[in-house]
Amino acid sequence: MKQKAKLWLLVAGLISLMSCNKVEGKTDSDSSSFAKGADISWLPQMEKSGYIFYNDNGVKEDCIQILKDHGINSVRLRTWVDPSDNPHSGHCSKDETVAMAVRAQKAGMRIMINFHYSDTWADPAHQTKPKAWEGLNFEQLKEALYTYTADVMTALKDAGVTPEWVQVGNEIPSGMVYPEGSTDNWPQLVELLNKGYDAVKEVSPSSQVILHVDQGNNNERFRWWFDNATKYGAKYDIIGMSYYPYWLEGKPDYTLSIDDLGNNMNDMVSRYHKDVMVVEVGGEDTKVQNTYDMLKAVISKVSEVPSNKGKGVFYWEPQGARSWSKYALSCWGDNGRPTQALDAFK
Repeated sequence: MKQKAKLWLLVAGLISLMSCNKVEGKTDSDSSSFAKGADISWLPQMEKSGYIFYNDNGVKEDCIQILKDHGINSVRLRTWVDPSDNPHSGHCSKDETVAMAVRAQKAGMRIMINFHYSDTWADPAHQTKPKAWEGLNFEQLKEALYTYTADVMTALKDAGVTPEWVQVGNEIPSGMVYPEGSTDNWPQLVELLNKGYDAVKEVSPSSQVILHVDQGNNNERFRWWFDNATKYGAKYDIIGMSYYPYWLEGKPDYTLSIDDLGNNMNDMVSRYHKDVMVVEVGGEDTKVQNTYDMLKAVISKVSEVPSNKGKGVFYWEPQGARSWSKYALSCWGDNGRPTQALDAFK
């Protein structure tokens, strides 16, 4: 009996040890759980400019803790090759990104890194080649992209951070690193994408690589893009989507496109056998209830993707208050506090 008692004590101790997930360097959620995320890449600039964050009770508090208290368990961080120090379109250097990743991980957050492969914003309208890469021939360009990606990933690794997800390119429906990586030349684009993939996996084999296209409700757009990516041999793990009803033509209410988002995710899983994520979403800060309802609907649609293939939802810069950023789609009020819309993640 004494031997059995000792055995049970040993087992209980091991279970207790395994269940403790708040050790420094660990995250509060394992990789199988649903990611409720926020891109907070503006946060260092906001803090340096003196912006003060308040919790729901009007008490000054660290922004990451406020987000965590509202159900956010993951953080997305963009990185630019050689950014300026402009307060709104600068920062996001390798060093700043690594520092933010370390800080977020210590707070228990899971980490997504978003490579823009530019010195500034990359999106469907802008995919400007980094200045340092100008004049390179295509083989040199591929090596520059690989080296840069591996360098950032190595810096993260050396700092004790293993990103759960890594985006190779940001909103790339027409490609990236223009002109060589335009969808006008799919074979070249895929070579660049695969260089990024290879660099990520070389340094961090467990990180899941995301390819990211906007208009997640637009099935025709996604089929065209990922059919070509498949045809030319693109390597990736997850299909990433943006979903912004505000940016669709005519700014239609989300209720007119939310089913299209759900159907598109289901089609992507069935057609390409990949996981899906909404890596960017946002609603108007002046329509708090509508944004809350939209977020609940998006989270529901992603959660309902069959076979647990819908992996999470990330709000883009929820803390990016309009009073600081002039951005209309945050979840922050003029009083420095989160709006009720952020409660959708609880």
